[in-house]
Amino acid sequence: MTANGFSVSYRVINLAIMSTVTSHLQTFFLDHGEQSMSEVIVKPIAYEHEGRSFEGRLVYVEGSKPTRGLLMAPNFKGISPLAIEVASEQVKQDSVILVLDPYGVEFHSASVEALRDEMQRLAQDNAGLRSRLQAAYEVLKTEATAMGVNADNLAVFGFCFGGACILEMARAGVPMKAFVSLHGLLQTPNPEQSKTPAGPVLVLNGADDPLVPEAERLAFEAEMTRIGADWQLVNFGKTLHAFTDPYANMPGRTQYNPVVARRAFAMMHDLFDEVLA
Repeated sequence: MTANGFSVSYRVINLAIMSTVTSHLQTFFLDHGEQSMSEVIVKPIAYEHEGRSFEGRLVYVEGSKPTRGLLMAPNFKGISPLAIEVASEQVKQDSVILVLDPYGVEFHSASVEALRDEMQRLAQDNAGLRSRLQAAYEVLKTEATAMGVNADNLAVFGFCFGGACILEMARAGVPMKAFVSLHGLLQTPNPEQSKTPAGPVLVLNGADDPLVPEAERLAFEAEMTRIGADWQLVNFGKTLHAFTDPYANMPGRTQYNPVVARRAFAMMHDLFDEVLA
């Protein structure tokens, strides 16, 4: 798979506004393996959970008939232009992606500081986090099946805090076919409560990520082995945190790595092709 950029149009559907914008996205392939100009639809999906309003984004190729549903957990910034761009890059003719809303609509325009505080609060509320993620899974299942996807042909991927979220879904036994974490956090507050994941777990990690120290990585590997997970951890050398984020540039902490990003996404899609119909 190559990574030659080309222009892909995507349309944002809103209740009052419909606009078409153009973004330079990574190459993705249509049914016959051809590079093409295609319109990707981005549709707000509102839902309620425990008295709070959420609004995810459903992303799919216009006119497609998807056979697989993917849940995407974004980084700590939640529903953001970057999250929509990533989903638009990764969606294919055979898939529909729901970008989950981790915090609720009141945080959609919040400051970075407020988002970070809410992430840290939620990370300390493991039961609340898992319940919120379960709600997002149910929304994906509803939306995907409405488009003709089999309800058991679902998988999930996430980035940074979103990577931690999808690992919590794996530990909670959410019935998905695969769990992929890209530069995600690995620790969990209650590892003794972890269940055997319903599908394979793939962790794509930067070997030099300061947010994932060696002790944490080894503890995660031991946990996955103990609970009988089908797991794989790929440690990319000379790679920091947030290696898929084109805007990451914090020396010694975060750094975009286009070569590693391309390899990581290829591994993710290889796993999805293996386990999803």
